Amino acid sequence: MNQKYKDLAPEQIDRIIRMAWEDRTSFESIEKKLGLSESDVIYVMRRQLKPSSFKRWRARVSGRLTKHRRLLKQSLA
Repeated sequence: MNQKYKDLAPEQIDRIIRMAWEDRTSFESIEKKLGLSESDVIYVMRRQLKPSSFKRWRARVSGRLTKHRRLLKQSLA
Protein backbone atom coordinates (compact mmCIF):
# COMPACT_ATOMS: atom_id res chain seq x y z
CA MET A 1 0.00 0.00 0.00
CA ASN A 2 2.86 2.36 0.67
CA GLN A 3 3.51 2.90 -3.06
CA LYS A 4 -0.22 3.25 -3.79
CA TYR A 5 -0.46 5.81 -1.00
CA LYS A 6 2.38 7.90 -2.42
CA ASP A 7 0.66 7.98 -5.83
CA LEU A 8 -2.61 9.40 -4.45
CA ALA A 9 -3.42 13.04 -5.11
CA PRO A 10 -4.75 15.14 -2.20
CA GLU A 11 -8.19 15.18 -3.87
CA GLN A 12 -8.21 11.38 -4.00
CA ILE A 13 -7.26 11.14 -0.34
CA ASP A 14 -10.09 13.52 0.56
CA ARG A 15 -12.54 11.40 -1.44
CA ILE A 16 -11.36 8.21 0.29
CA ILE A 17 -11.82 9.81 3.71
CA ARG A 18 -15.30 11.10 2.82
CA MET A 19 -16.39 7.72 1.53
CA ALA A 20 -14.91 5.89 4.52
CA TRP A 21 -16.85 8.11 6.99
CA GLU A 22 -20.16 7.63 5.16
CA ASP A 23 -22.32 4.93 6.74
CA ARG A 24 -23.92 3.78 3.51
CA THR A 25 -20.71 3.41 1.48
CA SER A 26 -19.35 -0.11 1.95
CA PHE A 27 -15.70 -1.07 1.72
CA GLU A 28 -16.62 -3.15 -1.31
CA SER A 29 -17.98 -0.02 -3.03
CA ILE A 30 -14.79 1.87 -2.24
CA GLU A 31 -12.74 -0.97 -3.68
CA LYS A 32 -14.88 -1.09 -6.82
CA LYS A 33 -14.70 2.68 -7.40
CA LEU A 34 -11.16 3.45 -6.25
CA GLY A 35 -9.33 0.11 -6.32
CA LEU A 36 -8.42 0.20 -2.62
CA SER A 37 -9.08 -2.77 -0.35
CA GLU A 38 -10.41 -2.39 3.19
CA SER A 39 -6.88 -2.63 4.58
CA ASP A 40 -5.74 0.08 2.14
CA VAL A 41 -8.54 2.37 3.32
CA ILE A 42 -7.57 1.70 6.94
CA TYR A 43 -3.96 2.57 6.09
CA VAL A 44 -5.00 5.88 4.48
CA MET A 45 -7.26 6.73 7.42
CA ARG A 46 -4.52 5.90 9.94
CA ARG A 47 -2.04 8.15 8.09
CA GLN A 48 -4.43 11.07 7.55
CA LEU A 49 -6.51 11.29 10.74
CA LYS A 50 -5.47 12.31 14.22
CA PRO A 51 -5.10 9.26 16.49
CA SER A 52 -8.30 10.05 18.40
CA SER A 53 -10.27 10.51 15.17
CA PHE A 54 -8.90 7.27 13.75
CA LYS A 55 -9.91 5.36 16.91
CA ARG A 56 -13.40 6.87 16.75
CA TRP A 57 -13.73 5.94 13.06
CA ARG A 58 -12.51 2.36 13.65
CA ALA A 59 -14.94 1.89 16.51
CA ARG A 60 -17.72 3.24 14.31
CA VAL A 61 -17.11 0.98 11.29
CA SER A 62 -16.02 -2.21 13.06
CA GLY A 63 -18.74 -4.76 12.50
CA ARG A 64 -21.13 -2.21 11.03
CA LEU A 65 -23.37 -4.06 8.59
CA THR A 66 -23.57 -1.22 6.07
CA LYS A 67 -19.77 -1.05 5.77
CA HIS A 68 -19.46 -4.77 4.99
CA ARG A 69 -21.77 -6.07 2.25
CA ARG A 70 -21.03 -9.67 3.16
CA LEU A 71 -22.27 -9.11 6.73
CA LEU A 72 -25.31 -7.22 5.47
CA LYS A 73 -26.28 -10.07 3.13
CA GLN A 74 -25.86 -12.62 5.94
CA SER A 75 -28.08 -10.62 8.30
CA LEU A 76 -30.84 -10.27 5.68
CA ALA A 77 -30.84 -13.99 4.81
